[in-house]
Amino acid sequence: MKINKRFFLSFVAPFMVFISAIGLIFRDNSMKIFYVPIGLMGISIILEKDLRRRLDRKNILKKIKSYQKN
Repeated sequence: MKINKRFFLSFVAPFMVFISAIGLIFRDNSMKIFYVPIGLMGISIILEKDLRRRLDRKNILKKIKSYQKN
């Protein structure tokens, strides 16, 4: 059975945020700074996906409405 690549990659961003949270909670104070960029990248990927999905839905709705008027 072949695994879909997009399905696998959809778990990467939440996993990055999870790893960052675990690192920030359980590591020494000197090593905590290394987990901040991982968490920020994960959050930015999630927000970018959400923004892209909203814009795509809005564009599709505009296209549907334009066809209904004609």
